[in-house]
Amino acid sequence: MKQPKHQASIKFLLLLLIVFSYFAYLSYQYDLMTGGIAALITWSFFVLCSPVADAGFLLDFPVRLLFGIRMVISEIVVWAVAIVINILALLYFSDYYQTTVITQIMHLILTNPIPYWAVIVLSCIGTFLSIRFGDELMDVLHHKDRMFYLRHHFKYEIILFVFFLFILLSYYEIISELGVVMKQH
Repeated sequence: MKQPKHQASIKFLLLLLIVFSYFAYLSYQYDLMTGGIAALITWSFFVLCSPVADAGFLLDFPVRLLFGIRMVISEIVVWAVAIVINILALLYFSDYYQTTVITQIMHLILTNPIPYWAVIVLSCIGTFLSIRFGDELMDVLHHKDRMFYLRHHFKYEIILFVFFLFILLSYYEIISELGVVMKQH
C-alpha cells in the first residue's frame, strides 16, 4: 500500500492536471488571458460558493499531510486568494465573468449582495465546519487531543451535523433562487 504522503502528492498532481486542462480548454476556446482569468474565477467560485471544502480541500489535505499545517490555516489562505482574485477581476476584468455559466453565476452572486452573499456566508460556515472535521480526523489519527475528542466526540458531532444540515438546506434554497437546478435522474 502506498504511503499517505505519496497518495496526497498524486491527488494534488491530478488536481493540477484538471485545473491546467480546464485552463488550456478555455485558452483554446478564447485566448490565453481569457482562459486564465476565467479559470481563476471558476476556481474561486468553487472555493467561495460551495458549502463543503472541495476546491480548497484538495489543496488543504495534501498540505496537512506533507507539511503538517492545519487545514483550517491553509483554507483561510485559500479563501483570501479567492477573494483577492474576485476583487481584481471585478475591478479590472469584469467582462471575463461572461465567459462561462459558472463565471456568470459568480458575477451575479458578487454583484447582488442581498440576498446572494448569503451563499458565500453559508459556504464559508459549511467549508470551515467540514475542514474542522478533516483536521479533527487527522488529529485523532495522530493521537493529538485524543482525550478531548473521546470525552466530547458524540455531543460535538451531533451539534455539528445538525448545523451542517441547516447550512446545506439554506444553501440549496438560495442557490435555487439563482436558477441553478440539480438534474434528477
